[in-house]
Amino acid sequence: MERRTIGAAALAVGAVGLGCMPMNWAYSASRRRGGESLRTVHRALDLGSTLLDTADMYGPFTNELLLGRVLKERRADAFVSTKAGLLVGEQHIVANGRPGYVRRACDASLRRLQTDVIDLYQLHRADPEVPVEETWGAMAELVRAGKVRALGLCAMQTDGGRRSRGRPYEATMGQLERVQQVFPVSAVQAELSVWSPQALGTLLPWCEARGIGFLAAMPLGSGFLTGTLTPGQGFEPDDVRARHPRFTAEMMAGNQPIVAGLRRIAARHGEDVTPAQVALAWVLSRGRHVVPVPGAKRERWAGENAAAAELRLTARDLAEVGRLPAARGSWD
Repeated sequence: MERRTIGAAALAVGAVGLGCMPMNWAYSASRRRGGESLRTVHRALDLGSTLLDTADMYGPFTNELLLGRVLKERRADAFVSTKAGLLVGEQHIVANGRPGYVRRACDASLRRLQTDVIDLYQLHRADPEVPVEETWGAMAELVRAGKVRALGLCAMQTDGGRRSRGRPYEATMGQLERVQQVFPVSAVQAELSVWSPQALGTLLPWCEARGIGFLAAMPLGSGFLTGTLTPGQGFEPDDVRARHPRFTAEMMAGNQPIVAGLRRIAARHGEDVTPAQVALAWVLSRGRHVVPVPGAKRERWAGENAAAAELRLTARDLAEVGRLPAARGSWD
């Protein structure tokens, strides 16, 4: 697989990463299979999808524990990215950016992941009660201590310089500028997909101008852009999409022209090419500093996603994607 670099440290990763969250968090619990998840991680590494993206809150903690079982055998094959800064309570998810907590969280992640060093340690969310510089300074100490190789953070979507409503606590452009003065940002992770392209306006160019890697979260639109979801199919109560405005039956039906467009483009490249691969190839075409991190919990999907790195969209394809209708329904 093609290799891409993350940040000034020039850390090399496969062009398509593996988002590990669905294995233990956010989507239907009844469809989670530990053995299948382990095979999926191994398959991704075999195919060159070396970036494994997780977080301590996924589970919580169980996703890191699962990856630790793989890393114990294959640490040299993997680029490990995990996150801290969010606590999962009984009713709410809250941010915690206190320096002492960050240090303890890192040590705990190292134990669960069964590794001596984390390749990329990300601030999952900025704590509104703690100056982001203080949190970032504590994370920089972890680099100097040899526990972490590089730092990143999850940032808010922007559109032409305007701040979107975003998810609670996601870093703003101003906060990105501030932490960059404390210690170099190697990567920014934010949503980017065919149906959620806001990062193209300001965030992506900001990263490119500074040599910062961009990890494209949810590049398949939480599964919608794969074309495998049916309007009105419903989701289990513990699935985040059950409460998401874009995943109502009405909005899913209204956004089918986006999937249809991806299918048309895929058909021009061969009968085995899928809408998901076109969606990932579009994200890859946004710049050499961009690494999509599609979530997967099945070997089949990991293989399909990895193959997207070989798909080259033509100028006609890219123009056709650009003409697809804007997605209907609130996303923030």
